Amino acid sequence: MTTLRNFFFLLILILMINPCWSQELVFQTFKDRRVINVHSVETLPKRKLDVRISHRFGDIGGDDGGFKTVYGLENASDVLLGAEYGFSDNFTAGIFRTKGAGTLPDGTPGLRQILNGVYKLRLVKQKTDNSSPFTLTVVGITSLSTAEKIDEATEAIQSFPKFAHRMAHHGQLMIARKFSDGFSLQLNSGYTYRNLVPSGDVNGIFSIGGATRIQLSKVTGIIADFTIPFSENRTSDNGFYPALGIGFEFDTGGHVFQVNFTNATAIMETDFIPYTTSNWGDGQFRLGFTVSRMFNL
Repeated sequence: MTTLRNFFFLLILILMINPCWSQELVFQTFKDRRVINVHSVETLPKRKLDVRISHRFGDIGGDDGGFKTVYGLENASDVLLGAEYGFSDNFTAGIFRTKGAGTLPDGTPGLRQILNGVYKLRLVKQKTDNSSPFTLTVVGITSLSTAEKIDEATEAIQSFPKFAHRMAHHGQLMIARKFSDGFSLQLNSGYTYRNLVPSGDVNGIFSIGGATRIQLSKVTGIIADFTIPFSENRTSDNGFYPALGIGFEFDTGGHVFQVNFTNATAIMETDFIPYTTSNWGDGQFRLGFTVSRMFNL
């Protein structure tokens, strides 16, 4: 609790010494609110509604990929549908439905049929005069499984002895800087907590990560991100891997389209951080895409 209290004191101090009254702000550190797997520091402008669809296919290679599954195109590992709204220029909230795709190395599934509430607050905005050299944003995610309760012992996570066991939470601090019109860099630190886990697993997992965007033209860019969970049992020896993604982004005005490749089967942080068991080196990565459409309300 002392560490948490000191963290909030630090955030308050940053806000006091870095007021965002200046109009000389840096815009579009990233083009979108998400990079590939991770959120970016961006929030929606006030009264903007962003409706989005994201999709992850199956493994391109490995035992479950290849021509027999048309390189994963016949399989859908996860799907996201939902929207978020800019209540102010610095606060965005939304709700998304995901299929859920996380699975432990022994085949035990994570949460399925998930409602995800996302809450995002930008605390500091980068300024062109470098009086504020970076953008600082926090995001919170609450995930709730609506799946039917299963009593079999082999389905421990979905046994749901209590309603709270249907839930998982994630909090993340993101700091980013737009170094030029062609290059942005972001660092993340987060904590994921699952209310119910199998015997021998841990409820809470710390993670670190990063993201970048390289502008290729006025409307296209290369994006990449990674997330590394920190837990004694979240190692490659235990069948877990960092979530790595790389993709291309196309901005056509009110429409953002993204094509990506990632070894994460799941889309939301409460799902892919604890459950990424696919290895790029074994061909266990997949094609994905995101379509985002903005509306004025």
